[in-house]
Amino acid sequence: MNTSTFSMQKLRLWEAALFLAFGLTLTVGVWASASESALADQILRLHVVANSDSDSDQARKLLVRDAVLAEASRLLESVGDRKGAEAALSPHLEELAQAGAEALARTGHMEPVTVTLADQWFPTKEYDGFSLPAGQYRALKVTIGEGRGRNWWCVVFPPLCLASVSEESVETAAGGVLSEDQIALITGQDGGYVLKFRLIEWWQELTGGN
Repeated sequence: MNTSTFSMQKLRLWEAALFLAFGLTLTVGVWASASESALADQILRLHVVANSDSDSDQARKLLVRDAVLAEASRLLESVGDRKGAEAALSPHLEELAQAGAEALARTGHMEPVTVTLADQWFPTKEYDGFSLPAGQYRALKVTIGEGRGRNWWCVVFPPLCLASVSEESVETAAGGVLSEDQIALITGQDGGYVLKFRLIEWWQELTGGN
């Protein structure tokens, strides 16, 4: 075998390896994008922003959160999907804000509370019994006062944030909304969810998805 033939074969091996790597990257990327999008289509997130980072404002943030969640859960009792949840909450944003403001007023504070529905980017978050990958989600956003404090992120539909309060399992709270595969993914039942979430984040960074 002459040097020219050997060089050509080596080049072809490199080309094959590059095509294989490119194909694998696309496959992983398509899976990551589809997984996050499928979850986002089923979930309405909750984003609560405190007035400031002071300990007292952070404590009041949780009181407002609980009041808004309690009111939202009442409005979502017969809802079966994310779009239905948004439709049920949309006409009552002022009522949700009022519930939060009343909880705040009971502590002697009168900062305004605003509630909106918007698309937002969320980082990967771990909760009690489940985790959610980073990505764009539809969210119910609650802002207290100047909204310059630390955030609190969770899920308003399905009622995963209320699961620990009512002692329901994640499977029960999300049953009928998320697929078995999605529940297995966010609860880690299928194993390796940390790696899968990192793949989702990696693809989003690569494509500028956030």
